[in-house]
Amino acid sequence: MQEPISPDAGPGQTPVRLDEVDRKILSLLQQDASLSLDQIADRVGASKTPVWNRIRKLREAGVIRRQVAILDPEALGLEACFFVLIRTSEHDKDWAARFLRALRDRPEVVEAHRLAGDIDYILKVQVRNARAYDRFYQSLIAEVKIHNVTALLSMEEIKATSALPIPEAAR
Repeated sequence: MQEPISPDAGPGQTPVRLDEVDRKILSLLQQDASLSLDQIADRVGASKTPVWNRIRKLREAGVIRRQVAILDPEALGLEACFFVLIRTSEHDKDWAARFLRALRDRPEVVEAHRLAGDIDYILKVQVRNARAYDRFYQSLIAEVKIHNVTALLSMEEIKATSALPIPEAAR
């Protein structure tokens, strides 16, 4: 592995160069981050110390942000997933700060994205049911002014993954 780029290089930084072993390690960790170092080393065909060093460098470079357990929402009774499209007529810093704080303070917002185009934001909101979504909605609009909200109920999750496609090395 070539020396990774510093994670604090900021926007526009050059992506970290990955070799085949790095890609295999990342692929394994995306599938199951609870694998032991011995298991990873065995599966990539390397010894434990070099694999540990690669993982450490990938963490230091910001390629591996964190390791988490992915929970099943239905097993927790969170059976309703809403995608919430938000348009706002407010674009000043104060409004944005209040809006971001409101989103970060609500655990039912599991994803939030600022968009280009006609819609300003899209949220993924995981709740028990429609009543729980309505409580979330009423609470949000009481806290921040929103021009237009459209909520779309997901009828079926067809694909969900946290695994990113790992780019091949430039040739």
